Amino acid sequence: MFLDELPWLDSPRSGFLRAFEGFWNTWGCHRKNLMVIVCGSANSWILDRLINNHGGLYGRVTYEIKLSPFTLAECEDFYRSREVAFSRYDITQSYMIFGGIPYYLGYVDRSLSLPQNVDRLFFARNAILKNEYDRLFDSVFTNPETIKAIVSFLYSRNAGYTRKEIVEKLKITDGGTLSKNLNALLSSDFIVKYVPFGLGKREEHYKLVDPFCLFYLHFMQGRIKTSEEFWQQNSSAQPVVTWRGLAFETVCFNHVKQIKQALGISGVITSTSAWSKREDDQEGMQIDLLIQRNDNVINMCEIKFTSDDFAVDKNYYRILLSRPEGIRKMVSPKYAIRNTLITTFGLKQNEYSGVFTNVVTLDDLFSD
Repeated sequence: MFLDELPWLDSPRSGFLRAFEGFWNTWGCHRKNLMVIVCGSANSWILDRLINNHGGLYGRVTYEIKLSPFTLAECEDFYRSREVAFSRYDITQSYMIFGGIPYYLGYVDRSLSLPQNVDRLFFARNAILKNEYDRLFDSVFTNPETIKAIVSFLYSRNAGYTRKEIVEKLKITDGGTLSKNLNALLSSDFIVKYVPFGLGKREEHYKLVDPFCLFYLHFMQGRIKTSEEFWQQNSSAQPVVTWRGLAFETVCFNHVKQIKQALGISGVITSTSAWSKREDDQEGMQIDLLIQRNDNVINMCEIKFTSDDFAVDKNYYRILLSRPEGIRKMVSPKYAIRNTLITTFGLKQNEYSGVFTNVVTLDDLFSD
């Protein structure tokens, strides 16, 4: 028996959940030839009412299958199956906008370029995804306004915020309801939880990593009127270029497995985080991605989204030389620190390029 979108059967005053409990506990569980499979897009309902049920369905779930968004490689396979001829450069940009959600990718018209598709889906007068942000949260969460407030707050800082900061800023109670909301966002892959380098577990940060939400909040939230060809007209504008840089960092956070594989450390236990430090009397330092490894190496990753090979100039070379010293003060002397570049096409060779020990490219991120 397969029940699709189970949460929507449990409408107010329907009595569905109690009836479902009775069906299973008094009849279904005694049938050796019966398997019941349920699914639903409202993750908070699935978690609260089914998986973590403390009533008649407690402990009744035999197996869970979490359907995660597509990776870049899976997006490429999906596009190929639909005869959409995008380069990996454009597939990555589409991932920055749609994430790895097949439902959104399915709207892409193979006869149009990526910028044309973005305008058609988001900025045209009757754009299909213009109001998708609100519909998404209304359909997935039972308390969408609270969830959207958390997501909007996390969007305001790339490194994310601690639980304490979320409570203080949003003026909400630090209790079980907040835990359920954060867990629902975590289980739905909207956010990740990590400990910034050099801090303890009490400083756990929640970081927004859902590409669709990041794109919508950056370009669409609060806009009264936008050109119907906005993306085609502004694809090279500085705000879009800046967004690409931040969005590519999110792509990399969502593909740490592929980055580790490219570095040849798939079997090494690691912890990953972002890190930033600013002192009143010193220039600030920010590292896009730190991979701390159990084999006594730290990969200090610089993430650059460019349309050509990335070139290191003299000023940037000096910055990169100084950064390991800030890290060495915080770790055991046994650690070796390696400057690592994650970029689109590669590293241009010049007198400064040797500052990078490792280079990871888009092709590496597209590995299975």
